[in-house]
Amino acid sequence: MTIHDILIWCGAALTTAGLAGIVWCIVAVARAKRMGGDDAAMRATMHRVVAVNMGALAASMLGLMAVVLGIMLR
Repeated sequence: MTIHDILIWCGAALTTAGLAGIVWCIVAVARAKRMGGDDAAMRATMHRVVAVNMGALAASMLGLMAVVLGIMLR
């Protein structure tokens, strides 16, 4: 297993973790909408979810970049 293979597999794992974070964000927002509640509680939930969503998108992007880089250097 070369360094390029390791880069590809680590990138795939990072992309999968980012995708799991995005799915968690979707589920959390759907659950918050179903619960209803007041506006302040919804804003607090959305504030937390947006931060996680941005991190998950960044992780997915970096993972995909690592996969593409590993394939190009192979």
